[in-house]
Amino acid sequence: MTVQIGSFGPNFLKWTRDGFSIEDSVVLSVLLTAAGCVIAALGDFSFDLFGYGLALTSVFFQTMYLLLVEKSGAQDGLSSIEIMFYNSFLSLPFLSFLIIATGEFPNYVLLLLAKCSYLPFLVILVLSLVMGIVLNFTMFLCTIVNSALTTLSLSFGYGAGGRHANPALGFVLLGGVEVHALNMAPRLDFSDWWAKDTRKGTPVVVKMENPNYSVVEIQGPDSAFRPVEKSRGKNAKQVTWVLLLKAHRAVGCLTWFATVFWSLLGAIKKRLSFTHPLGSERLGRDRWLFTAIKLFLALSLLILAFEIIAYFRGWHYFESPSLHIPTSTLEIQSLLHLVYVGWLSLRADYIAPPIKALSKFCIVLFLIQSVDRLILCLGCFWIKYKKIKPRFDEEPFRNDDAEGCGYVYPMVLVQIPMCNEREVYEQSISAVCQLDWPKDRILVQVLDDSNDESIQQLIKAEVAKWSQKGVNIIYRHRLVRTGYKAGNLKSAMSCDYVEAYEFVAIFDADFQPNPDFLKLTVPHFKDNPELGLVQARWTFVNKDENLLTRLQNINLCFHFEVEQQVSGVFLNFFGFNGTAGVWRIKALEESGGWLERTTVEDMDIAVRAHLHGWKFIYLNDVKVLCEVPESYEAYKKQQHRWHSGPMQLFRLCLGAILTSKIAIWKKANLILLFFLLRKLILPFYSFTLFCIILPLTMFVPEAELPVWVICYIPVFMSFLNLLPSPKSFPFIVPYLLFENTMSVTKFNAMVSGLFQLGSSYEWIVTKKAGRSSESDLLSITEKETPSKRSQLLRGVSDSELLELNQLEEQKQAVAKKPVKKINKIYHKELALAFLLLTAAVRSLLAAQGVHFYFLMFQGVTFLLVGLDLIGEQMS
Repeated sequence: MTVQIGSFGPNFLKWTRDGFSIEDSVVLSVLLTAAGCVIAALGDFSFDLFGYGLALTSVFFQTMYLLLVEKSGAQDGLSSIEIMFYNSFLSLPFLSFLIIATGEFPNYVLLLLAKCSYLPFLVILVLSLVMGIVLNFTMFLCTIVNSALTTLSLSFGYGAGGRHANPALGFVLLGGVEVHALNMAPRLDFSDWWAKDTRKGTPVVVKMENPNYSVVEIQGPDSAFRPVEKSRGKNAKQVTWVLLLKAHRAVGCLTWFATVFWSLLGAIKKRLSFTHPLGSERLGRDRWLFTAIKLFLALSLLILAFEIIAYFRGWHYFESPSLHIPTSTLEIQSLLHLVYVGWLSLRADYIAPPIKALSKFCIVLFLIQSVDRLILCLGCFWIKYKKIKPRFDEEPFRNDDAEGCGYVYPMVLVQIPMCNEREVYEQSISAVCQLDWPKDRILVQVLDDSNDESIQQLIKAEVAKWSQKGVNIIYRHRLVRTGYKAGNLKSAMSCDYVEAYEFVAIFDADFQPNPDFLKLTVPHFKDNPELGLVQARWTFVNKDENLLTRLQNINLCFHFEVEQQVSGVFLNFFGFNGTAGVWRIKALEESGGWLERTTVEDMDIAVRAHLHGWKFIYLNDVKVLCEVPESYEAYKKQQHRWHSGPMQLFRLCLGAILTSKIAIWKKANLILLFFLLRKLILPFYSFTLFCIILPLTMFVPEAELPVWVICYIPVFMSFLNLLPSPKSFPFIVPYLLFENTMSVTKFNAMVSGLFQLGSSYEWIVTKKAGRSSESDLLSITEKETPSKRSQLLRGVSDSELLELNQLEEQKQAVAKKPVKKINKIYHKELALAFLLLTAAVRSLLAAQGVHFYFLMFQGVTFLLVGLDLIGEQMS
């Protein structure tokens, strides 16, 4: 790295001649500093104490930082240029929040607009801004030179006199710069100052040439011959200043939010500029919801424009519904005023009443669902307190009458349904083939529905490999692929050899059971003839991959820890999760087997088995590793299937529930709780209340929602949802906002399933990433040696060996193919984002603080999701 150091004049001429390029961060810092000055000066137009308070606050943080650094003697403080960037980002958000929170923002803006109508004031204001920006740029350029010189003087020589002589020499050579403790060496290089440099003690060679000085930095390891200086301890007063400095830096976390906001703007710009032509969401038959949202958005924009005009005209009737509305012609100022008064009357008499009624209805549903969630949490607490869990005998399969070892294991069939699962087939088959169960008492069925021949060959090769190891494994591929997963399982159960098996364990292609899975689940069936299903818990190998996977982990942890466990203990019934469970084959057959009538075949068979009197057990301690979708595209499709299928099933089995012979309270639980409350009411009120009614009430203040509905209860419910995953508590706010964002997908899916729309019958395989656990990574490092491979393939013919080698080469070639990523644009989410942000502007005019912040953050969340900026991109 070479940095030219000299007087400012020659460098400025050189930069002008060569076309000096200023970093975007410098431009942003200067503009933010100027904006902070404007905000701080807003109150100064009236010369009141509040205005001077803002001006004082704007310089408080930087002054305190410099003072604390000097008093504490810290050597790892910010450099001069970092301080400039720190101040520009820290002051503006704080001042903006302060002036908006106090409700003075509209008054000061109106005062500023009134002053701007006076030409001399406007000229002085513009000149002041220009001069301020030029001054800030000059400060930044001087800071750059100062930082470079300080790097030279503090990095060169740590001898007895060099540490103090070199800074003094450098500052004198620069010209007129005072030697002071605040002029510290920067930790960052200006070209990439945002990346922290942890290297210390890097030697620097100085080459002086008149009239300029150049610094050449040689990258190298720390020298072993560097003189070691004994560290001097800090006294009590310095320790106090250090603690104050740490506290000040904690307050400075606001700059992190500002940096995130700036990065977010860059990501949005990039997403809109480089969106793939095929990267937009296909609406299809779901266009009705998008059309309705666009209609609401258009009306909101029209009303907002009308309200802004009324605001600046002084017609402030909309701020409070109790204000007097002009009725006589003497009070009407113009035709526009007459139209506005007519709108107020129409709003109060005809629009507000139905919105009030709908909002009250949704609030009642919201409270009922909240009570249900609270009862579930109390039930889970009782289970933990009483340590209630299913148990079995220590040696359930011991039989003293049996020959040999004295143990009789039941016959278990293991099924792995998959469809084009290139990323995960290998680890799933490997985990299932290592189950600890007698080889002659288990059969593994790999049910491949892939339509890609290359994937079929890869799966065949994997099955052949484990078959050579002595595993009883079969590969099945259907020629007629009907019924999706249900059709695949139904076809496999129709085989003649299935009659010899008593239980069937099902694992999806991304599931990796532990070797002791069968020994922890199958024993529960012994001496319990009414037991039809044993369900294990899911754990996720990629739960910390990104924000999307973290939020999914919160939901699924609550589902298994609370919903499934409470239902299993107190009701002996819950929805089968479709995988990581063991069924009694007799229960499947008596319940009608796998049916293809819905996209939730797992819930279908569970409901029918419950109607036939079978009981279920949930094991929270038995965990099976799997994946959650890492891209929003895959997660959205999964949630659509999970919420449209139950509504299909409810229509189809309602009659069977009413006519079944189970107890009345079980029928009530199925209809009212299992289907209506948790599958229909939850997505309905969540979308209607927070995405439609709330923004509409900003334009109809007569129907305003109370604060406890939009803030207190949702936060409390989110807190309950996070209890099973306490490490996720820092994500409580993103979780709350994201759940409201997903309500549009769940509501759309619910309506599609209830009214048999075309999208409700779509069954799309959830995209997997093929993440590996630590045990998988260890097994990868322990590859088979050539001698073991030769022993394994000793009985294989030459043609089969050639085919296996070709498959291995094909597998390696497929793995090397580059993954293409495209950007997705989701129309419904973007339309809702603009609707909520429009409502936020309207709430700002009415000084509704909590409503404004909720609408603003919720609108930004919809914007992020609509631009596919959450999770990984769909490949």
